[in-house]
Amino acid sequence: MPNAPVLLNDNGAWCWFQDERALIDPANNTLLVGSVAAPEGAGGPVRGGNIEVAVLDLSTGEATVHVLHEQLESDDHNAPALLIRPDGRYVAMYAKHKTDNFSRWRISVRPHDASEWGPEGTFDWTELAAGRGVTYSNLHRLSSEGRTYNFVRAINDDPTLIVSDDDGTSWGYGGKLFTRPKIGYVNGYTRYCSNGTDRIDLITTDHHPRDFNNSIYHGYVQGDALHDADGRVVGKPVIGSAGVSQAGLTTIFKAGTEMNGDVLTHGWTADLRGQGTQVAAVLTCRANDVSGVITQRQQLDVDDHRLLYARFDGASWSLHPLAVAGAALLPHEQDYTGLGAINPHDLDQVYISTPVDPRSGEPTDHHEIYSGRTSNAGATWAWEAVTEGSDVDNLRPMVVPGDPGVHAVCWFRGSMSSSQAYVAEIVAAIST
Repeated sequence: MPNAPVLLNDNGAWCWFQDERALIDPANNTLLVGSVAAPEGAGGPVRGGNIEVAVLDLSTGEATVHVLHEQLESDDHNAPALLIRPDGRYVAMYAKHKTDNFSRWRISVRPHDASEWGPEGTFDWTELAAGRGVTYSNLHRLSSEGRTYNFVRAINDDPTLIVSDDDGTSWGYGGKLFTRPKIGYVNGYTRYCSNGTDRIDLITTDHHPRDFNNSIYHGYVQGDALHDADGRVVGKPVIGSAGVSQAGLTTIFKAGTEMNGDVLTHGWTADLRGQGTQVAAVLTCRANDVSGVITQRQQLDVDDHRLLYARFDGASWSLHPLAVAGAALLPHEQDYTGLGAINPHDLDQVYISTPVDPRSGEPTDHHEIYSGRTSNAGATWAWEAVTEGSDVDNLRPMVVPGDPGVHAVCWFRGSMSSSQAYVAEIVAAIST
């Protein structure tokens, strides 16, 4: 188990559709975590909307916080994605939450040093996205191509990409991954993971779960083609594509699936990690949803969410229950939960945030963090508590990649009333 958590940033949170939000740089033995400060938190309104990177020196335990953009927008969707370039300098990419048309980036001045950053660059989506705004950043570099991909939500609110062939110094339009007629708010909530060499795996939904009873699909990008899990080409080329329907990929969760007597609907993507030919995913869904049910904690129609664990062994996918995730985290977001994360160095280990103890099934006063381990690809789980008896919620854990010799779990703890308003601090539990 990791050690007791240490404070990284006294004001910050993140959404879960940006990656990597955190990474370990083994060259200087540091942990970097990107986040967005809120005006309700430490530092007050003058700090609200700051895009920040906290850096923890793993040798000394000293944490410092660096600002990438002051008062950009108070919204956890704007958390930066981080990448280490081959020359050791950091790239940070971030965007507003559909309130303007720019993907923004900065590059650190010196290798392995986040204390000073070069000027901010922007990619203008105004004409491409018809002024509808952009959201999210997901950075993945494939060494075999010498190309860096940034996956965003842009044109038609679809998963879209820009690419860089100079390690993030400049960016050009790369096309769309998926497209289909939009239903409700946006299309295709997508999570990505990469082997860093020649392949980017992804899982995606149909639409937003409040607007559509989502299934979840898996595929991968390799050799400028989009493939399903069996390797069949679904779309080629990727670069410059107008997009294809995600329904052509491999279905890993089908809306309406029955599991242990429960009917599971409205899937959403939480985390995705890969090792070699294997891939693992954490999904969320509603259980036994009956429209119109009102509970004391939330004012919408769902009071029972589930976390699921999906595993690809290189040939086929399996799907298993992971844990009960409780009622909606926010009264106006019926599908928000505490979420879960997979250890990128060990697909048999997950961390979850839930107000229901997975060891006993008993509710807790707040969302707590638990570590789970499986020895049979997710069929059964053994649980340990990382936090217990908390007086605030512990939310959205992530297990930090970058160094297999350092096990770091980050989350934020506090109170959250919306994605734009929260009082939360960022902590990390670390072991070597």
